[in-house]
Amino acid sequence: MLEGKALVEDTDMPVKMQMQAMTSASQALDLYDVSDCKSIAAYIKKEFDMRFGPGWQCVVGSNFGCFFTHTQGTFIYFALESLKFLIFKGVSSPPPAFVYKGNIDN
Repeated sequence: MLEGKALVEDTDMPVKMQMQAMTSASQALDLYDVSDCKSIAAYIKKEFDMRFGPGWQCVVGSNFGCFFTHTQGTFIYFALESLKFLIFKGVSSPPPAFVYKGNIDN
């Protein structure tokens, strides 16, 4: 387990959730090779979906750019080993308005 060696670079998550992020990342690194970023990200996403409800996103790698909107209190960006981890819950948008395209007869 490596969670004590993580460096949080930015977050708005509660501390307990931050600890879960680092624990999940550490567990994923125990299970998968550091080069298998897709499996590492999938593991973390599934853990967060299970613990905190669906809608989580996870990006893992050493060189990436991103631009996103997240639900307040659900964002963390940290480094662990040679990788960077970005975890956040997406913003739910309301369903599109229903547009009726027919005739209404009285």
